[in-house]
Amino acid sequence: MNKIMDNYNRWLEHVKEADLLEELKSIRDKDEEINDRFYRELEFGTGGLRGVIGAGSYRMNVHTVAKATQGYSNYLNSHASSQGKPSVAIAFDSRNKSELFAMAAAGVFAANGIQVHIYQELMPTPALSYAVRALGCDGGVVVTASHNPAKYNGYKVYGPDGCQITLEAAEAILKQIDSVDVFDDVKTMDFEEGCARGSIMLISEEIITGFIDAVSERAMNPKEIDKNVSIVYTPLNGTGRYSVTRCLRENGYTQITIPEEQEMPDGNFTTCPYPNPEIREALEVGLKKARETGSDLLLATDPDCDRVGVAVKDGSDYKLISGNQMGILLFDYICKTHRENGTMPQNPVVVTTIVSTRMIDKIAADYGVEVRRVLTGFKFIGEQIGFLEEKGEENRYIFGFEESYGYLSGGHVRDKDGVNASLLICEMFAHYKAKGLSLLQVLDSLYEKYGYFKEALQSITFEGASGAKKMADLMEDLRKNPPSEIAGYGLLGVKDYAQGVGGLPKSNVLEFNMQQDVNVLVRPSGTEPKIKMYYLVKGESEAKGDHLVSSLEKYFTEVCKG
Repeated sequence: MNKIMDNYNRWLEHVKEADLLEELKSIRDKDEEINDRFYRELEFGTGGLRGVIGAGSYRMNVHTVAKATQGYSNYLNSHASSQGKPSVAIAFDSRNKSELFAMAAAGVFAANGIQVHIYQELMPTPALSYAVRALGCDGGVVVTASHNPAKYNGYKVYGPDGCQITLEAAEAILKQIDSVDVFDDVKTMDFEEGCARGSIMLISEEIITGFIDAVSERAMNPKEIDKNVSIVYTPLNGTGRYSVTRCLRENGYTQITIPEEQEMPDGNFTTCPYPNPEIREALEVGLKKARETGSDLLLATDPDCDRVGVAVKDGSDYKLISGNQMGILLFDYICKTHRENGTMPQNPVVVTTIVSTRMIDKIAADYGVEVRRVLTGFKFIGEQIGFLEEKGEENRYIFGFEESYGYLSGGHVRDKDGVNASLLICEMFAHYKAKGLSLLQVLDSLYEKYGYFKEALQSITFEGASGAKKMADLMEDLRKNPPSEIAGYGLLGVKDYAQGVGGLPKSNVLEFNMQQDVNVLVRPSGTEPKIKMYYLVKGESEAKGDHLVSSLEKYFTEVCKG
């Protein structure tokens, strides 16, 4: 505890920001609070940083952001070519202090001789990926905590390919960060001074338009669809408001209604405390507006607009479509349209993750599409596009998706793209509506053809300083003592991705292959104190699939409690 108190007192001595200093003083006699804020530093991984906003080494604040940026700057300068100084692009979302953290990062980069290109307004994460490539940058940063609650913020790092950094790059950057003292070693420059010197430059409208145009080029049937359809769209007080609505309108979808409560940026997310388009609670405001307007389709993007949630009219109510289901619908629509238009490339490729639906294999086989499975994280999907690009075969890539509501239908960016997905979903919706079909009817027809596949994600949180150890102990126990049966289904085999599976990078994931097409994958979250269980099953009906998933959830709830 002495080391923790020494760290706390050092922050008291060095911190100058009034809000942070007041926060530190307010916990002076609260040992548990001091321990939680200073017992460790925010962990930097392939997802960058993510944590609760506040004062302390285990919080997101200008000092932890500056330290990470100094380490990243050291990495970039050590890897710079002799032809010139490195450059980075920066974007930020609507979260509390996102702009402040982005400006702090820009000042550190500039002070380290790195050219900064920064968006002057809120822009989606995929727009950052686009800017890195369009500007020929050596890397990039987007300040966001994606769909997490309002108390969080984060700092995602990108490589020169527009993908989030690789495992190897993250490890090298982490070594640099670990060598940086948060107060003594950080170089910084005032943001306005950096702009005056030309070390910090605002990203031009030309780049923004280039991103929108690149998304528009991904449309499948832009001229043959009646686009006079009513759509309710909510950006959940995030960055999608400008880019999604502009893209849809420029492509002919003009009947767009945005709920007033969730239209403008709001880092407190007062109408959706957990701004995750995967859950119904976050969509209630949008659903209310859809009922008022009679719209058949509700779109929702998360605060950094890389994920899209969808609800469609189902009788007198609305039904949410899961990430796996939307991935299946989009993939089938893309393949079907390519086939009808005669535009399917030779040896087409779809990329998905090890935790996403197995139904994709059945559909891909019908269309002659190669399925590539990668580790969890869209950067691995983007990486596959890069591999194809290196061979001059980028056009083989026709779609990529992950179960967590991320989709991408082209190589214009190397991350999941909520703007791209929103355009495709609206097009697909309008296409089937003209044929008298709802997306739910199309989905049912796919289940009838290929079998009823059911997927579910269960997350169990381990809070506090002891949470990380509990998660590590649980994974170790499952490795050493795999269950002989789960919920009555016998174990056929175990894949330990930490040992490397099928040429994939090593990752802390366990896959249990059970009898009767039951698969369970277990992994600790890379950004949150959670263990995640992915259930992938095939049932004879929807009810049987639901029952099977419920049995698996009950089993693993008891395992985690134990």
